[in-house]
Amino acid sequence: MFDLEIYEIVNILGLIIGIAFGIIAQKNQFCFSGSIKDYILIKSTKRAASVIMAMIVAIISTTLISNHFELDLTQTNYFKSNINYFAIILGGLLFGSGMMIADGCSSRSLVKYGQGDTNALITLIFIAIFAYATTKGLLYDIFNPFINNEFLISISSYISNTQMNIYVVLAILFVILFFTVNKKLKRVFTLIDGVLIGLLVSAAWFVSGHIGQESMERQIELVGISFVYPTAKTLELFTYYQVNEVTFGISMVVGVLAGTFIMSFFNKKYSFGCTANKNINKVKYNMIGGALMGTGGIMAIGCTVGQGLTGLSTLAFASALAIISIFISALITAKILNKYEKLPMCFIFEWNDEKENKPVDFQI
Repeated sequence: MFDLEIYEIVNILGLIIGIAFGIIAQKNQFCFSGSIKDYILIKSTKRAASVIMAMIVAIISTTLISNHFELDLTQTNYFKSNINYFAIILGGLLFGSGMMIADGCSSRSLVKYGQGDTNALITLIFIAIFAYATTKGLLYDIFNPFINNEFLISISSYISNTQMNIYVVLAILFVILFFTVNKKLKRVFTLIDGVLIGLLVSAAWFVSGHIGQESMERQIELVGISFVYPTAKTLELFTYYQVNEVTFGISMVVGVLAGTFIMSFFNKKYSFGCTANKNINKVKYNMIGGALMGTGGIMAIGCTVGQGLTGLSTLAFASALAIISIFISALITAKILNKYEKLPMCFIFEWNDEKENKPVDFQI
């Protein structure tokens, strides 16, 4: 009945993965930047534990799938030969700062927009514009000499960007998880959103790396879940529509928006724009944050999901370096914003055995 080409099947599966991501992320407001904000404002580690769980599951499931289906993840952009760690670090610092200023990273902005926060659309547009400008446009001539600087690349080559030892990485993550659940191991069983997000990461590798490699009509790039450059390509597709330019990444971006929108009808308590801290100029912060994330995401070869989950699932050293840079920058930026009461929060996310999630009193 339906005679679909392989690349069309890949795009459809990308849409489904995106929808699933949107539904899961909207249900429990899965968010890397939010986990940092939660800890600074109320010392809550609930969402941080979900992020760490997603990392653990992504690494384990991706390793199993790559070994079983013989996927060579070292052929991805995370292991490119002329890696520049200085660009990775700077990109991570820019992205981490941007996501706290804009009150959400690229994936979080997709979810926020899908559930009704129109300000998040400004962030997404600026992420797309600056990501594309850094890749091919006005900013390319500014940043390319730094990204592809032969001297910095030669220095970076002293530390090989090989796959890290999976047992060492998992051991570190399990220790972090132990402390983020506050040493209450029963809480691990409540982190279903982290488990599912982690499985989606490996599912994306399977679709692009196994199913996609059977395509004879079009070359399918071996990619996972990422949102910075795909958001730029989505804007490009929207502006210069060519149906044959629909890709796996674009399909996931559209899917996240659709999944979040659908889930917001069933999970209505998050379905509005954040109105906390009215002294914040949302538009200005969304623009600045989006611009920093667009440029930083390209330099760091990914965002919190693109590097923190997808990249880390390949065990690339550069991915670990990127997500650490993002975390450090985000933490410092969040503390500065909080000092000047510029760190907004609409909801409290605490462990169910401590206090039920409830809206913040905006008068406090």
